[in-house]
Order: sequence, then C-alpha cells, then structure tokens
Amino acid sequence: MKVAFYTLGCKVNWYETEAIGKIFQSNGYEIVTEINSADVVVVNTCAVTAISSQKSRQAIRRAIRANPNAVVCVLGCYAQNSPAEISAIDGVDVIVGTAERMKIVELVEQVLKNRDEKILRVDDVEKISAFEELPHTPQRTRAFLKIEDGCNNFCAYCIIPYLRGRVRSRSLENIRAECLELAAGGYREIVLTGIHIGAYGADFKNKISLVDAVKTVLDAANPLRLRLGSIESAEMSDELIDLIKSDERICNHVHLPLQSGSDEILKSMRRPYTTKNFAALTSKLVKEIPDISIGTDLIVGFPNETEKNFAETLDFVQAQPFSKIHVFPFSAREGTLAATMQNQIPAQVKRERAARALEISAAKEKIFAEKLIGKTVEIIAETQEENFIDGLTKNYVRVYVPASSEINSGDVVKVHVEKIFRNGVLATSYKLQATS
Repeated sequence: MKVAFYTLGCKVNWYETEAIGKIFQSNGYEIVTEINSADVVVVNTCAVTAISSQKSRQAIRRAIRANPNAVVCVLGCYAQNSPAEISAIDGVDVIVGTAERMKIVELVEQVLKNRDEKILRVDDVEKISAFEELPHTPQRTRAFLKIEDGCNNFCAYCIIPYLRGRVRSRSLENIRAECLELAAGGYREIVLTGIHIGAYGADFKNKISLVDAVKTVLDAANPLRLRLGSIESAEMSDELIDLIKSDERICNHVHLPLQSGSDEILKSMRRPYTTKNFAALTSKLVKEIPDISIGTDLIVGFPNETEKNFAETLDFVQAQPFSKIHVFPFSAREGTLAATMQNQIPAQVKRERAARALEISAAKEKIFAEKLIGKTVEIIAETQEENFIDGLTKNYVRVYVPASSEINSGDVVKVHVEKIFRNGVLATSYKLQATS
C-alpha cells in the first residue's frame, strides 16, 4: 500500500506530517510523492487565516480530483475547526482533528475494508492535557523537534488556542530520547518547534522552562546548530539570552512576533507587552549578541486601526533592527474576539497597508544581507535547484553557491559572499568543512 502527503501551514504541521509518515511506514506502507499513484492521501491542513482555510479546501479537492479512488484523510487545524465543511466535500473518507494522530492508520484501514464508511474523529481540545508523542524521522537536512503543543495566550485575533488546546509540554526525558536518535542519524541542525515554545514547562509542576529544554537538546544531540522557533518577546528571559550568547551552537537568530507598533492596537489585540518593552528587548539583543538577526510578524488592518495607528507601526518597525518582517493582513476568524469588533478595516485598505509594510521588510532584509558581502560564512547545504546549491547562515541569510559534485546535502561549507542574489546572497568560492 502506498501513501502520499500534502502539508499546509507551519513547521509544527511539517513535523507532524513526518511523524504520521513514520506511523504509516511502521505499518508496511510506502511513502510516495505522486498523489495519483497512492492508495491513501493524507492532507494536513492549516486554519490560521481565512486564506489558509481556503487553501486547505482547495488542496483537499485537488487531491480528490487527482486520485478519486484513493482513501482521502484530512487532518490538522482546518479539520479541527471546520469538520462539517470538510464532511460536505464528496470524496473525503476520514477526518481527524489535532489529536489522536496515532490512530490514523487504524482509521484508514477501517475505511479500506468498507469504502462506504466515513469516519469523523475530532475531539474537544479543551479536554486534552497530555502532549501526544508521535514517532518521528526527519525527511530534510534540518530536523524539526517538537517540544510543545497548544497555547494559553488567547490573543484577540487568534483561533489557534481553540484548535490546539492549552499548553502541553513534552517531557525532558522524551526530548532527550528523540535527540539521541537525531544524533545517531547525523543531523547537524535542529530546529525547536511548537505552537508556543516560550511557554514550555508552564503545565509542569517542577518549574522547568524553555532553557531546560534547550540545555537537554544541546547535551543529548550536540548539534552543530540549534535554531529556536518563534518566541514571544515577553518570554525571552535573561537566562535564555545568556545561553544564546554563551553557546556557539545556538544560532544567533530569533523570531519575535510584534503584530503591531501601536500600543493602542497591541492592547486591543490582548498582547502582553508595549512597544517600549519590545524595543528594550531588541536593543539588548543587538548589544549582547553580535550579528543577531531578528525576524518578526506584523498584522495590518486590525479592527479600529486608524491611519495614525498604522503610521505609528511603520515608524516603530522602521526604527527596529529587524532582518525580516512577515506581514499578514488581518483575517477575521469566527470564534475570536476580534471577529466581533466594530470598525473592521476594508480589504483594499488592508492590502495597501500590507504593501507599505512589505516595502520596509524588503529594504531591511537587503540591508541585513549586505552586511555579509566580502565576508566568509558557514552554511549547511540544503537543496540544489537551477545550478545552485543553497543553505542558511547561522543568522538566517539564504546563501547560494554554484552547484558542484563536491557538495552534497548536509555538507558544512565555508563560503565567501560576493553580492546580493535572489532572496539572499551569492557566494562564488567555498571550502568543505570537516565535521565529527
């Protein structure tokens, strides 16, 4: 039996798809890339915005058209949020939310025995209190390591806590166990991921934190690089900053979601900081950690955001040492506080504001990348396309090197940066690095 996957959304979804693939393999299935050759098609969905839900619906329908004879299984956040919508799509056989993924093969094979049966398995996430352990084998050069699920923040615009439930942290023992497997597999870069990793340990009684998880990974896996996923600025502790500063294995790159540069809008969003707090943190990071890159997220067109509020945001992000800004027009999600607010911003205004914010992002991204020109930096080779091999620096700049038979995926390469190129920089000379 053959199974194919289609994944939408965040790094957590990619991690979970890899884990679900391992479950299928353990039950004798072969993973294939072509949907039309599969007996089973699994679509792992996203619902963080209305567009994400729309893309998920489109992916489901494409899978059914490509292979109408396959068992089609839909899971993930969109499945958790809108099971009735998915049930109405002719050709969907199994619907699983954001829990009970370990039972997916059992559910699929139940349908294989009776093709007239349809299965809906979407649990109440508020009743889930334990981290769901999934067997995991990374499929890429960088290994994602999921350490946490769920979120306790309930920001006014965000549907994710209602789809993923409250914070559920993975035990240090199980983190260590997976790290030992990653070390044995030769993975040189590990990316910590989760829905709200800064809250790691909040559900435990023994007062452990993200710092403890980071130390466990460094000790057990001893990766060449450890990259942190998105962390709320209010949770970037002095202890964590000191650890990033002191251990060269931790990448000098952080992603701190800002969402707005207007204190009035931040309060309306239910964000737990002010622009003053945020600026103090970024100033400290730049001072303490040389060449650090700081990425962020920005929501434009939040309800009641005036042109004055948006101007404050543009002024603030312009003054911040960001290396990249992910810009999202506000998307009203049913079930959130923001969806019920008055003075929703017209779509055209949101598009115009997003375009203005993206101009700042492009300029900042270029300025940061230009700092590497003339320098020698280290990358881990990832993919080859159109006669170039690319990889990331520790501070998250994409580097392209002319393809060579000497460079393979996963190789550590020292490169000399020549100029701005595509969405990063071009290096024209290199030297392979020996690693243990």
